[in-house]
Amino acid sequence: MQISTSQFLSQRQSLVVTAQLQQAINLLQLGNHELANFIEEQAAENPFLEVGLPKQSMSPTLSYGGTSRSKGADWDVIGSLAEDHGPSLYAHATAEINRLGLSAVERRRAEAFLDALEPSGWLGQPLEVIAIAGAMSKEESEDLLAKLHRVEPAGLFARNLAECLRLQAADLEILTPLFASVLDNLALLASADLKGLAKACDATLDDIKPVLRQIRALNPKPGAIFEGEISPQRPPDLIVTRGAEGWNVDLNRSTLPTVVVSKASALDRRHEATEQEKTFIEDRVSVARWLQRAVEHRNMTTLKVGAEVVKRQQAFLEFGSTHLRPMILREVADAIGVHESTVSRVTAGLMIQTPQGTLPLKLFFNAALGAKDGNENGSAAAVRHRIKQLIGAEDPKKPLSDDTLVKIISEEGTEIARRTVAKYREMLGIPSSVNRRRQHVVSGAI
Repeated sequence: MQISTSQFLSQRQSLVVTAQLQQAINLLQLGNHELANFIEEQAAENPFLEVGLPKQSMSPTLSYGGTSRSKGADWDVIGSLAEDHGPSLYAHATAEINRLGLSAVERRRAEAFLDALEPSGWLGQPLEVIAIAGAMSKEESEDLLAKLHRVEPAGLFARNLAECLRLQAADLEILTPLFASVLDNLALLASADLKGLAKACDATLDDIKPVLRQIRALNPKPGAIFEGEISPQRPPDLIVTRGAEGWNVDLNRSTLPTVVVSKASALDRRHEATEQEKTFIEDRVSVARWLQRAVEHRNMTTLKVGAEVVKRQQAFLEFGSTHLRPMILREVADAIGVHESTVSRVTAGLMIQTPQGTLPLKLFFNAALGAKDGNENGSAAAVRHRIKQLIGAEDPKKPLSDDTLVKIISEEGTEIARRTVAKYREMLGIPSSVNRRRQHVVSGAI
């Protein structure tokens, strides 16, 4: 047997994901705000790259519940509304503590309690942790907390719901032994087990009902009234408007960054530069121009996906969530000639403004449910919305069971199993009909 080595030449094709291709793919799933941040980071490293934003906002039309506002109501106006709000919870609590007449040491230790204050008005840390942060013993922290409980409104600096309600009841002078006993058994009240609650409190249902009415009048989150800031609604990336010939989809130019390649004329002066400088200039300008093309491709792909979604969901734009039709990624991908993963990336983080509100673009993709006529014209999202709608309008004395919901939805044309209704109801955070009736009893609705 003879062993030898030899060389062969051959060609083959393979897809290589370069760093630039990976970057282009990542651009597809960035919203306008994230895209602007990314380009700014690139511009900080590239002297030939600048971020361009329109000087005049496009002032998108805002929609709420199917009605439109004036085009003059832009995002800058909305942001300025926050300036009219009163003091924050922290500022109010600080002012209240200053009126307690604490010593200098206690005032310094109270800072630890202020740092632990949650937006709800409760303490977000255990008392032991706060004591360590304020350099206090356990007894000293308890004594100081008792003083802090005298601030207004009653219920601030509570450690839990029961303590919050207890402080408010004491302030209103309604903290009777029966009231205190109910607060000691809030778990039974939360599960709407009124019989078990009456037994635990050694009282009758008639005795407990007045206490429940008093509890409903209290504020479980007293700090919420001092929210000094409103979380700004995120501007949409796409805007849907209705024109004379139908629905129009546009990019939100008021937040959409553009890439500007500047100082490109430096390439014409290469004869004045050294070889190293020439290489740097050519490389940086090449990167800037590539990024410019990548952003333009991202914008065009986003617009194509948005237009196709709107084309398929016109009934939703007209009539709302109950008319959301089934749609999957592959349908949109085939229609615009891209890969399914591209549509998935585009819809991952984008927001679209519609007459039904500003919504995540991915919300429009839903699985299909069977219909009586054999067509798959009922989407899972539409059915979930219909379940929520039916339960919201039900008679508190006769809550709709899952079987009844199945019957109603089936009569409307969509075949659905009882277990599917139960699953969708749980996804919506809606309890069963038995528990809903108990909740209605607790709330006084029946």
